[in-house]
Amino acid sequence: MLEGWFLWFILVWIVIFAGSMAIGGFFMFRKFLKRMPKEDGKSDMDWEEHYVNKTRHLWGQQEKDLLEDLVSPVPELFRDVARQKIAGKIGELAVKEKLDKITQDIVIRGYILATPKRDHKFLLKKLNEKQIDVVPYQHLF
Repeated sequence: MLEGWFLWFILVWIVIFAGSMAIGGFFMFRKFLKRMPKEDGKSDMDWEEHYVNKTRHLWGQQEKDLLEDLVSPVPELFRDVARQKIAGKIGELAVKEKLDKITQDIVIRGYILATPKRDHKFLLKKLNEKQIDVVPYQHLF
């Protein structure tokens, strides 16, 4: 029979292992749901890729740098996913508004619309650091 420290080691290991599996399963399930096709036959991720590819040529270096700066507070592990989602929303806005160039305005609006409200405080902080006026975007927050 298990006794003493080895018993506690096994119990703690089981809790850590089960917790890790649950967390991993949660994120895998979320990704699975985002890959599920909707009524139009495309998933959320398919639409993101579509808009990014369709507007890739509209991006200038300054706008790419701005997007990179805005996603910098996101932990590095999730930064690529966040960048893709935000760029997809920016591309969607650019296509719907028939723009011929991605501008600072569309980057900021796309970022606000693509991110949850809890992340807007980081955006406001970054915009204040860059001395960008947030008054035109107040209705989006």
